[in-house]
Amino acid sequence: MIQNVWAVGRNYSDHAKELGNSVPENPLIFLKAGSTVTLKDEFSLPTHSDDIHHELEIALRFGPDLEFDAAHLALDLTARDLQNKLKAAGQPWTLAKSFKESCPLSKPMPLPPSIPHFEFELKVNGEVRQRGNTRDMVFDFETLRRYVLERFPVCPGDILLTGTPAGVARLNRGDKILATARSVAGHELRAMWRVL
Repeated sequence: MIQNVWAVGRNYSDHAKELGNSVPENPLIFLKAGSTVTLKDEFSLPTHSDDIHHELEIALRFGPDLEFDAAHLALDLTARDLQNKLKAAGQPWTLAKSFKESCPLSKPMPLPPSIPHFEFELKVNGEVRQRGNTRDMVFDFETLRRYVLERFPVCPGDILLTGTPAGVARLNRGDKILATARSVAGHELRAMWRVL
């Protein structure tokens, strides 16, 4: 089982702006429990929120030497109603971010030593909701890796969620999700999920 999911907030300026947030000067890191990860092609929405949003991200896995050795597509599912209340009260986001099945992952794709940039896209019921390119990240892959390793007890097999572009929106039961990514070197990732 994955021990930790280290997640990066506001790493795409367009997403920070769409939620009325400033762009951070340093990486904004929060933690999702490793037990939130699901590799299934379907997931359930929690009962404690009526406003679960999708956030599509490129996820990177820490290998045995704590270099990145694989990439996934990931959903950082977020209870936006709860997150807004927690932020307003100055409280941690855990309740809004770390619920059961809140981190669906695609199958991993091995990475070359030099990680390529990815263009990625999320469709819900055939409608494009999110499009992003990792070139637009505020903090690049290596900057994030070094920052997390210097400050946290990262373990081999841990996952780093690298941030989401604009276009986050509510999910409903019965939605069908298609996520795709392609690198400039021709690497491809694909995932399909159904919301229960």
